[in-house]
Amino acid sequence: MKRVFISSVMFCILATILCTSMQVPATTYATADVDISSKSACLVDYASGQVLYEKNATEHLPVASMVKMMTILLTLEELDSGNLTLDTMITTSENASGMGGSQVFIDPFVEYRAEDMLKSVIMASANDASVALAEHISGSEKAFVAKMNKRASELGMNDTNYSNCTGLPAPEQYSCAKDSATVLKAVTGHETYHKYSTIWMDELTHPSGRKTELVNTNRLIRYYDGCDGGKTGSTNEAGCCLSASAKRNNMRLISVIVGAPNSQTRFNECSSLFNYGFANFENRDIVDTENAIKNLPVSKGKQENVDIYAKESFSAVIKKGEEANYETTFVLPEAVKAPLKANDSVGKVIISRDGNVVKEIELIVKVDLEKLSYKDCIDRIISKW
Repeated sequence: MKRVFISSVMFCILATILCTSMQVPATTYATADVDISSKSACLVDYASGQVLYEKNATEHLPVASMVKMMTILLTLEELDSGNLTLDTMITTSENASGMGGSQVFIDPFVEYRAEDMLKSVIMASANDASVALAEHISGSEKAFVAKMNKRASELGMNDTNYSNCTGLPAPEQYSCAKDSATVLKAVTGHETYHKYSTIWMDELTHPSGRKTELVNTNRLIRYYDGCDGGKTGSTNEAGCCLSASAKRNNMRLISVIVGAPNSQTRFNECSSLFNYGFANFENRDIVDTENAIKNLPVSKGKQENVDIYAKESFSAVIKKGEEANYETTFVLPEAVKAPLKANDSVGKVIISRDGNVVKEIELIVKVDLEKLSYKDCIDRIISKW
């Protein structure tokens, strides 16, 4: 209990030093580019992936505990695949429990639920819980780091190299603001993540019965309207970093700050980027998966007509007051030929802007189309006689 009490006191002292009079500015809508003092920054529209603001966005820099966003992503993907459940018991190692920096003081050689370890990483940026998850998923942190770098490559994070799963200083470890936005975008797509990312305060009960207080390091979930996730990071090498996600109405933005001089600056500048984005831009649906694009006749099918849908949605982000200027070209046959299965492709839609192709999306049917039998043909002729 003494250890827990000391850690809580140290956390409060550190928070007081870094965040004295911490107040995120009220929403004042910007009408020009934001003035960012931090080393690097990036504002990205979640739906389209379009960069709305950037400053040295691909510069290779240490990002401290924002590295844990990839640790979180891989854990969430393990949950999705069924290789891991929230109730899976994770046996901790001496290596994991001995991690320095931010931690929840897990005991070695005991079992914790995967949910408790994941929540400790998301909320409290716990290094020990991160390593415990890594060792359970891949057998060792080194093997897990290889998986992190492979996933980063798959996501197109070309300016990132991971050396550990915690973000603790390492000579060969670096990332950038743009890649940090990319991995947060991937994490944000998981509902399980938001179950913990929006909690302000909680506690971890250890197998021994002692308890460790969990306080969310991302203060914007409490102070910024619409913020529902993100990740902080702070080391002497990296400065103060923050990636955060916020949603208002139908628009979600991802804001990243790297290398702020202090904690208050990272929160304020991240908020300023959000304010700029929400004030000056909006999302417009160009193609969606819910509304039929065309209705086509069915050749040699029991069903005479069928609705055609886009396989995926596409939203464009535009400046408020401006025209979207997106064109859609449908490449479809005059009729679709049965038989077809639901989700079979029957054509594509080409989305262009200013003469340049932006996106091509498959067009599909959402129902099975059975082939017309000889009896069906006779019945149809008789019914129209």
